[in-house]
Amino acid sequence: MKLYLIYGLCLLTFSWGCNSAGKQANAHAHNPEHTHEGHDHDHEGHDHDHEGHDHDHEGHDHDHEGHDHDHEGHNHDHGEAFENEIIFTEAQAKASGLEIITVSPAEFGQVIKTTGQILSATGDETTVPATTNGMVSFYKAGINAGLAVRSGDALVAISSQKMLEGDPLQKAQTAFQIAEKEFERAEALIKDKLISQKEYNETKLTFENARIAYQASAGKQSAKGMNVTAPISGFIKNKLVSEGEYVEAGQPLFTITQNRKLQLRADISESHYKNLKSISSANFKTPYEANVYKLSELNGRLVSYGKSAGESFFIPVYFEFDNIGDMLPGAYTEVYLLGQTQKEAITVPVTALTEEQGIYFVYVQLDAEGYEKREVKTGVSDGERIEILSGLATGEKVVSKGAYHIKISSASASIPHGHEH
Repeated sequence: MKLYLIYGLCLLTFSWGCNSAGKQANAHAHNPEHTHEGHDHDHEGHDHDHEGHDHDHEGHDHDHEGHDHDHEGHNHDHGEAFENEIIFTEAQAKASGLEIITVSPAEFGQVIKTTGQILSATGDETTVPATTNGMVSFYKAGINAGLAVRSGDALVAISSQKMLEGDPLQKAQTAFQIAEKEFERAEALIKDKLISQKEYNETKLTFENARIAYQASAGKQSAKGMNVTAPISGFIKNKLVSEGEYVEAGQPLFTITQNRKLQLRADISESHYKNLKSISSANFKTPYEANVYKLSELNGRLVSYGKSAGESFFIPVYFEFDNIGDMLPGAYTEVYLLGQTQKEAITVPVTALTEEQGIYFVYVQLDAEGYEKREVKTGVSDGERIEILSGLATGEKVVSKGAYHIKISSASASIPHGHEH
């Protein structure tokens, strides 16, 4: 069976060859000017020329490769050294307020980052209490937290009219008048020893108490009721009552602060207890301002620190400083406690960093208009500067302000990203 198949294939191949030869003969028969051999020769020449053409084409390819080689060499001259170079022109830098610093080692303190609160200093704050029972009526609508007041300014009036206990001023006046008459009578009787010394002393005590109560209220009555005034000059820190609210004598109405001295309380974890003795100062940042305050620039000083932890498991550290800005007592802050300094630490301003998914970068200046995005590993921060553990070397120039402008420019397709060709 296999032999039949082989014979069949051979016959098909022979038949196909004969047909091809016949077609070529017919083609040459239609063109009597060329012999079969001459045509073959010319065809071979054509093939030769074609090969020459291929050779030239290869030469063209060779030249093209040479062109590519030159192009690669051009890229090497301009791009290999600064592979990730970002172009940011001098005009762009000026418009963006770009600032450059040169990296150099410097002393950097031990830092403990924590949270804290701004408090009013002792003696600079007072509470205004109600002097009697009654309904509160404000003297003006603008009496709110933050209002500046002077000592003696009327804040509210407390009215007891139409109340069961009656007007306290009238009651005080009546009690004083009765006590005064009783005391005058007792003085006349004691001279003739008609009453005992004990009875006389009790009458005198009643009179003195009535006099003090009446004098405390006298002069403070108005058409609205009993006036409550500011005991010191300063700012209203807290308003603790509302219009028309009923209050009792002694109930707090306002808190007034002079805001000249403030305290900073930092809450430190128990794990840092051994470092408390090395703490000398602090920096802090409020949630309503971007800048970092330094106690060293606010005439600040360490006041005390706790010797035991409370229920919160934190140890308080207290500083006192001058309030030279618009600081809000009671505000919570970020606190950077400063301890012993360490030598030769490389640091950059916090504004030099950009962050992407938890990874930090800086922009290193390569030339007048060239910058490189560089990943860095960071250490501790004092709120103003941050330690760089790796990624920067002494003498390199880093963008300290305006780094985000370069970041935005590098991500924009309309601004060149490097020397591309």
